[in-house]
Amino acid sequence: MYLLPDRHVSILSTGADLPGDPIDNDTLERYCGPLPDDVLQGIEVRRRHWIVDPETGEHRSGTVAMATAAARQALRRAGMEPGDIELLVVSTASPDHVLPAAGTFVQENLGLERAAVIEVRAGCVGAVQALDTARRLLADGTYRTALVIGAEAISPLLAPVYLGRDPHSVRMRDRLTLYTFGDGAAAMVLRAGEPGSAQATPLREVFATQCLGGKRKPGMLVVGGGTDAPLAEQQRRKRLMEIRLDIPGTAAFGPQVFVAGLHDMLERSGLSMDDIDACVLPEGNAEYFSSEFEASGLTAQDHAALQKSIVENLTDVGATGSAAVPLALDAGWVEGRIRPGDTVLLLAIEASRYLYAGLTLTWEAPAPTVS
Repeated sequence: MYLLPDRHVSILSTGADLPGDPIDNDTLERYCGPLPDDVLQGIEVRRRHWIVDPETGEHRSGTVAMATAAARQALRRAGMEPGDIELLVVSTASPDHVLPAAGTFVQENLGLERAAVIEVRAGCVGAVQALDTARRLLADGTYRTALVIGAEAISPLLAPVYLGRDPHSVRMRDRLTLYTFGDGAAAMVLRAGEPGSAQATPLREVFATQCLGGKRKPGMLVVGGGTDAPLAEQQRRKRLMEIRLDIPGTAAFGPQVFVAGLHDMLERSGLSMDDIDACVLPEGNAEYFSSEFEASGLTAQDHAALQKSIVENLTDVGATGSAAVPLALDAGWVEGRIRPGDTVLLLAIEASRYLYAGLTLTWEAPAPTVS
């Protein structure tokens, strides 16, 4: 069998959607009580966006709506129409419905009667896994264009924790969850070139993913809405669905997962930390997290190089699951922190079962001229 050479795949543009006005920490304090200053400083989230009205709990948007808006912005910036897209790969842990897949509703919203749709059910690592899935399907010639979207709506699980309650009665561990998470979506437009073209040379595109938590209890568990117990039993719970965090476990083991992922990506790609111009992370500057990197095996030299290359926007959006890395990538590109020719490392860490996913690439897209 004759195999065609891999086609070079480019990210043409990104797009993002953050629902509603930003909710700052002072506003959140009125609803669920304060966090100690040192804890606020450690998580470094100052504002976040929710699809839920924080005062009433009313839903003002949804995962599919955000994903569609992000996709439309990415398409505008790429100078493309929805009909140009052949493949949709969507990552989310909070779809509008269990079935059909969220990507099929994005397809419908974009007016596409037919399209290939793949969905990745994951949190932070999902968008990087989705990006590599699309990249491979474009590189081997199966498709020529793709939209990759990471979208998450976590606030519907958060608001019930405090609605109708005295803010000071909310447990401190629940407040930490409330202050940490946000909602949002971001999209990337990919296109494959022709074999033999000037852009056909592979550009150190290396991917890796691992789950390091096979013998550990989950660092984050979303309980409810699944098949872990009979529906009648689930309905008797205090809350039908909720997020449970192992805060000590994630604080202790999360940095080790990050360092393991970083070392894996550098070894596979043959790059050093000094070669990375932009390291796009979901929460790389959070003090509680980054302060443990060297204790987890990162050399002081690599830690210093990492700090110079980090691209993230945790302060402005909070922890956003599947949307985290593409939102940071979008912000980095729009703000000029990621420029053509830059060597970019996307590295996502997910607390749910201590996973990482990484992808290296050479950035090609010039700064956007269309909002």
